[in-house]
Amino acid sequence: MRKVLGTALLMVSFTCVLAVPFSDAFVFTETRSGNPAIHYIRQTEEDRFVIRYTHSIHLTDVIETYEVTDDSRIRLLRMEYEDLAIGMPGHAEEGETFTAEDGRYTLAYENRVLDSFVLFVADIDTDLEFRCGGHSYDLKKLLERGSSYRFESRKLSLLELLKGVNMNGG
Repeated sequence: MRKVLGTALLMVSFTCVLAVPFSDAFVFTETRSGNPAIHYIRQTEEDRFVIRYTHSIHLTDVIETYEVTDDSRIRLLRMEYEDLAIGMPGHAEEGETFTAEDGRYTLAYENRVLDSFVLFVADIDTDLEFRCGGHSYDLKKLLERGSSYRFESRKLSLLELLKGVNMNGG
């Protein structure tokens, strides 16, 4: 009886270790799949990250700068871009600051905080890059083109780390 209880306790403990979230990561979860796999980049001490993409119409770079809050939410700090035409704001709303200098526009946000957002990886040959911790990740190569991904910062369990796709290259 002791062996059975000991084995059962060991199995429950092992299962708990596998399921307890412990590792901070940037997580990309495909949104249209019935059984979505997660792709992740393990976070470093650096809480800021950048998404740089080439606007599909203007064909100029847009740089969005974010930071992870203490409660693992995402704060949009600013957007920088070169064109004011389709899809790009030309003025500030409440809680924003808009500046124009040397042909570049910057829209800074006072406190735009999100739990997550959806990132579409278009099937066109333009850049989509994620930068954090001194590294750059080409999302067009690492994620499936034509797919949408929910992006969030959260802790992953050992089981999720083993089942997911590590985009750090390990």
